Amino acid sequence: MSEEEINNEEEVKVDDKRRFNTEGERVKVEVEEIKEPIKSAEVIRLENDLKAEKERREAAEAKLVGVQAKFDEAKNNLEKETQEMRGRLMKTLEERAKQGQSNFIMTLLPVLDNLNLAIDHAEKDSSLENLIGGVKGTARSFENALREVGVEAVASVGTDFNPELHEAIDMVEVSAEEDGKITAEYSRGYKFGEKLLRPAKVQVGKGS
Repeated sequence: MSEEEINNEEEVKVDDKRRFNTEGERVKVEVEEIKEPIKSAEVIRLENDLKAEKERREAAEAKLVGVQAKFDEAKNNLEKETQEMRGRLMKTLEERAKQGQSNFIMTLLPVLDNLNLAIDHAEKDSSLENLIGGVKGTARSFENALREVGVEAVASVGTDFNPELHEAIDMVEVSAEEDGKITAEYSRGYKFGEKLLRPAKVQVGKGS
């Protein structure tokens, strides 16, 4: 290849990469910016529908979270109320059971009164010694049975008068040292646990 041909080839290569005007000066080639294609009405509508659907879904999710929170709160309140109701029911049943026991015991007390009265009368007649022994045994057995279910006699004779436990039937003159003390018991009083079934009917000493 001749030198002239080589020079011509180089000139062609230069012409491929640069543009020159008629005077041989290089001209700057401006590249047009690629513009985004214009969206069609259908594309815009679909995008708006998608956005609206997304907003509806987010709103529904937020509403679901609120509903779940209210459900959990209602569930907790229901469990609490159920527990409290169960506690009140158990307490009511226990109170009714105790009241039933108290009523049953109250029906038995007159029997014990009659036994004690029989003992008092029998002790005044020595010919009824055998009867005395039998009646005493019955009374003691009955008192023991009451004691087993929590019934106790109220202490009276020799103790200080207590209006919460005793009922004064009459008074008798006594020395100053015995003032306010119980001198006799007419009817025994009984307690069921902390509850007073009935007060003891007693005679109270009054200091002269």
